Amino acid sequence: MVDAFLLSFVVILIAELGDKSQLMALAFATRYRALTVLAAVTIATLLVHAGSVLLGSAVALALPTGLINVLAGIAFFLFAAWTVRGDVLGEEERTRAQRDGRWALVTIGTAFFLAELGDKTMLATITLATTEEPVGTWLGSTAGMVVADAIAIGVGAFLGTRLPERAIRWFAAAAFVVFGAILVAQGLGLV
Repeated sequence: MVDAFLLSFVVILIAELGDKSQLMALAFATRYRALTVLAAVTIATLLVHAGSVLLGSAVALALPTGLINVLAGIAFFLFAAWTVRGDVLGEEERTRAQRDGRWALVTIGTAFFLAELGDKTMLATITLATTEEPVGTWLGSTAGMVVADAIAIGVGAFLGTRLPERAIRWFAAAAFVVFGAILVAQGLGLV
């Protein structure tokens, strides 16, 4: 189990560096509390990687990643629109949103869950689970991803205190559009 944990940790940590979900973590951390982003990333990763390990262990099933990527890409376009629309919130609503991290947790967690479906870290976890011990693979791959995303969250939280809110909102919306376009292109087999 320890060998599977260590191998999965290193493989997924390296695979996640510079990945779209790490960049998403950075974007979210400029807008939401770092702890909320980290919690959402951890929950989504635990779920996706549990499914990946189950799939890898079963070996008989394969996900229709093309369709999943297209649907995830469309969801990212919706997240971009939602991010831009957030400008119409009043001061009272903005304060309440910052106090109440539940919606942020759901939004971020959903975005990460969708982004990871069919992603290289999910596929790497499935591959590792075909030959390695399942629980160690699950925990190691989750830990590797959370550590990589925690680095991005730290950078995003730092930038979020130094950039104007409007710039942050447009950066986050642009990032969602780019991620959405990449996912749709991958889903359609264009890249």
